[in-house]
Amino acid sequence: MSPTQPPPFPPPEPSRAPGAGDGGGHVHGHGHSHGHGPAAPVSQHLRKVIAAILIPFAAAVLIGLAVLWPGGAPAHERTGVGFDRQTQHATVTTVVELSCQSVNASGGVPTGDTSTAEGSSAQQQADGTCKKATIRVDTGDDKGRTFDEIVQPDQSRQLHEGQKVVVAYEPSAPEDLQYSVTDVNRRFPLALLAGIFALAVVAVGRLRGVMALVALAISFLVLNFFILPAILQGSNPLVVAVVGASAIMLIALYLCHGLSARTSVAVLGTLISLLLIGVLGSVFIGWAALTGNTDDNTGLIHGLYPEIDMSGLLLAGVIIGSLGVLDDVTVTQTSAVWELHEANPSTGWRGLYRAGIRIGRDHIASVVNTLVLAYAGAALPLLLLFSIAQSSVGTVANSELVAEEIVRTLIGSIGLVASVPVTTALAALVVSADRPTAQARAQGNGPAQTQGAGQAPDARPAVGRGGRGRRRKR
Repeated sequence: MSPTQPPPFPPPEPSRAPGAGDGGGHVHGHGHSHGHGPAAPVSQHLRKVIAAILIPFAAAVLIGLAVLWPGGAPAHERTGVGFDRQTQHATVTTVVELSCQSVNASGGVPTGDTSTAEGSSAQQQADGTCKKATIRVDTGDDKGRTFDEIVQPDQSRQLHEGQKVVVAYEPSAPEDLQYSVTDVNRRFPLALLAGIFALAVVAVGRLRGVMALVALAISFLVLNFFILPAILQGSNPLVVAVVGASAIMLIALYLCHGLSARTSVAVLGTLISLLLIGVLGSVFIGWAALTGNTDDNTGLIHGLYPEIDMSGLLLAGVIIGSLGVLDDVTVTQTSAVWELHEANPSTGWRGLYRAGIRIGRDHIASVVNTLVLAYAGAALPLLLLFSIAQSSVGTVANSELVAEEIVRTLIGSIGLVASVPVTTALAALVVSADRPTAQARAQGNGPAQTQGAGQAPDARPAVGRGGRGRRRKR
């Protein structure tokens, strides 16, 4: 039964089913279109309630950004260790082969056990063929300067002519040892891969894909210009992470999915889950006595900036790392409940919750498995070392390196699991709050109905029209 609008509004198209006006870009009865996605089928009263929660939260995030804004990372004297050294781009111009005996300082024949890694390496360096590479510096004050570097036969990285490399510069070293090759220049293949990724996102997602890429760029800007410098300047890592993650969440979700009640529900679900992750992380990182200082990089950070709370930095990483997957879960659950309501507007919030939670169970099972495998893949070399040492599972899990990943994975997974029922319940309550009552449906053709006279029981009463349609009084 097609709904009939009273003058002066024209009747809708006969082929459009009730509720079809929520599709992205479709024009409603009042000519109000939403190019970014479906309009939220909630009353103006509920929108005010949601706004009363989120507007103070957004204001608090803005205040936090203003108060904690660092204005740039603090300067320090370079140590020349790890990433903390001066680097330039360079090119390998020539590579020639020569005997290793003629270039190695020892010059003697090794007599050690060649079955060991050290003995085998010494034997290769004595009997093998080395390479002398000439490298030209392409950037910096010494642009055009060349230097030679010997490449041993057992080195994992072998240089070849024309290869782009990264060289480290140490001004205090002797002139012929100031430059050394530290890595390969991978900018072109990485840029090409990023371009393919962007094209794939835009080709499949179209306008939504473009908005997702813009949100991704903004996330990197917040990370590089706020979160990292603020932590380096001594601000509490947990507070910085909460403010920065909240800003990323608000910008990314509203930019990608539009300013609507549906998006707002996803934001609320994400926020509640992040708070849970923060509380659990604070409790268990302290209880397990995790310092966050477990490798050379964190040790270097602690040495350069001893005022940084490394355990707080670990907790900040847990919160930021969980945010991306949380967004996926909360948006999916909210959209699922909205679509279930569109398919059957007469379903109450309990029915919507049961149907939505069934979808969420399948989703959360795959997401948790993905999260665990992602952390295991990142720590695979470390796990191989434990396997070689034939350490027991208890010994491996008790080491701080692995314990950090276990705590990170489990806390993030608990937050993900909790986000499903929380977001589903919020979405079901919001969309079912505007379901017409039995009395309103009975009066569908009566004179008391001021708008949408003769409307079918399953049709939505002028939703998404800025509150001008018929709404339940509260």
